[in-house]
Amino acid sequence: MSRLVIVDYNNFWSPSGGGVRRYHLERMKFYKDKADALLVFVQNDGKTFTEKISDSLIIEHTKAFRFPGNWEYRFLWKNADLKVALAKYNPDIVEVGSPYILPRAVSKACKGMPKPPILTGFWHADFPVTYVRRFFEKWKMPRIAKIAESVAFAYARFEYKNYAKIEASCDEVLERMNRFGFSKERLDWIPLGVDLETFTPTARDENLVDELKDGDPNRLTIFFPHRFCDEKGLRLFLEAYPILVEKLGSEPAVLFAGTGPDLPRVQEAAQKFKHIRYEGFIHGEAEMARHYASVDLGLALSGWETFGLSILESLACGNALVAANTGAAAEHLTKSGAGVLLQTRTPEALADAILQISKMNLAELKQNAEAYATKFSWKNCFEKQFSLYQKLVQG
Repeated sequence: MSRLVIVDYNNFWSPSGGGVRRYHLERMKFYKDKADALLVFVQNDGKTFTEKISDSLIIEHTKAFRFPGNWEYRFLWKNADLKVALAKYNPDIVEVGSPYILPRAVSKACKGMPKPPILTGFWHADFPVTYVRRFFEKWKMPRIAKIAESVAFAYARFEYKNYAKIEASCDEVLERMNRFGFSKERLDWIPLGVDLETFTPTARDENLVDELKDGDPNRLTIFFPHRFCDEKGLRLFLEAYPILVEKLGSEPAVLFAGTGPDLPRVQEAAQKFKHIRYEGFIHGEAEMARHYASVDLGLALSGWETFGLSILESLACGNALVAANTGAAAEHLTKSGAGVLLQTRTPEALADAILQISKMNLAELKQNAEAYATKFSWKNCFEKQFSLYQKLVQG
């Protein structure tokens, strides 16, 4: 079989993005020296030019509309722009990673090609739940929330109607997609990965550990590197912290890293409590791993993750975990046995869950976490995906 040509579009890409950006960076690493494939990543940009990385990896920078405001997302949808890479590379496979407008636009751009490519999609965001149903639930409109979720899934089915496969990284998400009309034959589980050489308990920094413990070897230490917003459980945790202090009889040490709309709340808490510390934005995977590996506990409080790369990074560094009881967070926690599920999304329940972990065998939880994470690697992720592509092309 001749080498497989893959063209990749995704309006969720941004230069400072989180999980989606990591997925594409790792995907490009995988294909960079792969002799039996050519990956062309159509990267939304401020100008148009071709960047050849290797014989098997090309980035087609394409000028795209930038959303106004403090965003780095650019939106690609014009037929003429989409057709450039299709005509230039005549791909066997096209993957589309964002569900709004782009799937149908790409499908339309592929019509009339001498050899139409096989279309695949990656469900990076469970938008009918995360962005649609939750919106109405927050406004206390449960009936409208259910109707809106159904409408959103109908829209997704329409967008992806010409797609041979839709990939997702969470069993719960796949089951929900099937329940809302996507046939099982069109769905495929592709777990993402973690850099196991970087994210490891050996990244532990004893100096940082001593700083956090501050003279109390039994002090519980927690790392929160997620976006500072309600979706990630930031407000929930800050409300739970004083309750936790009272229950424990001491202040746990908390490291906050990153940014988001609720940054002022973090800064206020850091001023109020001696053992809450704001680290700012941490640059580099090695530095992230150092912080993960130097604490006892990680928090995965978003119940809407489709995989949760930061969850795997935390587990790989040997962190025990308090996790939401839905989505990928619950899936990782249940399969790893590395902590406690948050059964009710209240500050009191979160404080109780953390208190419960503090009374458990932390060393055993950490061993469970690391052992589970070692099952995931980026190499396995993309080998499984490439095998899927080959099967689709071979028919």
